[in-house]
Amino acid sequence: MRWILAGDIGATRVRLGIFKVEGDSFHPFLERNFLSKNYKGIEDVLKEFLEGKPEITAGCLGIAAPITGDIIKLTNLPWMIHPRKIQKEFSIKRLEIINDLVANAYGIPMLRPNDLNVLNKGKIRYGNAALLSAGTGLGEAILFWDGKKYSPSPSEGGHVEFAPRNPLEFKFLKYLMKHFHHVSYERVLSGDGLFYIYQFLKEEKGFGEEPEWLSKKIAQGDPPAVISEVARLKRNRLCIKALDMFSSIYGAAAGNVALHVMALGGIYIGGGIAPKIIWKLKDGSFMKAFKDKGRYSDLLSQIPVRVIMNDRAGLLGAASRAFHLLKE
Repeated sequence: MRWILAGDIGATRVRLGIFKVEGDSFHPFLERNFLSKNYKGIEDVLKEFLEGKPEITAGCLGIAAPITGDIIKLTNLPWMIHPRKIQKEFSIKRLEIINDLVANAYGIPMLRPNDLNVLNKGKIRYGNAALLSAGTGLGEAILFWDGKKYSPSPSEGGHVEFAPRNPLEFKFLKYLMKHFHHVSYERVLSGDGLFYIYQFLKEEKGFGEEPEWLSKKIAQGDPPAVISEVARLKRNRLCIKALDMFSSIYGAAAGNVALHVMALGGIYIGGGIAPKIIWKLKDGSFMKAFKDKGRYSDLLSQIPVRVIMNDRAGLLGAASRAFHLLKE
């Protein structure tokens, strides 16, 4: 009997799974989630998860960081990943470390139709595709089409400079530049980013007020979640405007990615935020900004855009890679 380990490791959450290999397929055996902030490093998480479990033959971990050497530093978490140390300590015969968005990209073919929510049907065709995922940070991956299959490739496009498109966004950029030396898209398209938009609009005036009940909810809870929920319920104009602006910038950024890689095969929107605000992404604000590319607007309107609703995509992709390691 052979067993494979898969991991989707981010700044907020670590999702680990053990899969049982049977012939030419693999099946879930055990899965568990961990809060990253509760552990000093991935070794501590693995030790807790793997204790008393079957011996692992092969494993793949998707890490929220650029994979550039033998030691990997997570972008939004003070963890250092030592692949060789992990492989030796947990007696894993074959271990591969990949970017978490690449793991998500490998997981896309394993999704079912109801795991995807369509924002734009477009014209279904073969060609490059891309994945853009806002959550704790902003991840990006490219799926290159070679004429027969897709080959996922890492990207750190989420860290390119934020590009404002109208006078209000220019003011927002100036606001962020007071706080950050480098203003990337990740500063805007993330949980923190939604809160920055909200704070900016509150200071800017003319977009609504923050009543006392809302101040208390934000202080006592998760600000981005509070803003999104209040906007969904249409209880506060300031929250509604903040989420409008977030959705529009998200759509514009996705359109940029589509042009960068000529993503005729489609754009996938992943991450933890999109499924939670799917009602907003489907109201037209996202796609309006996505298509608003001047002479290339018609081309953008033909590109399929889908939201990944299954938060196990990264884990499934890592499991798929671990399974292929058995064949190499």
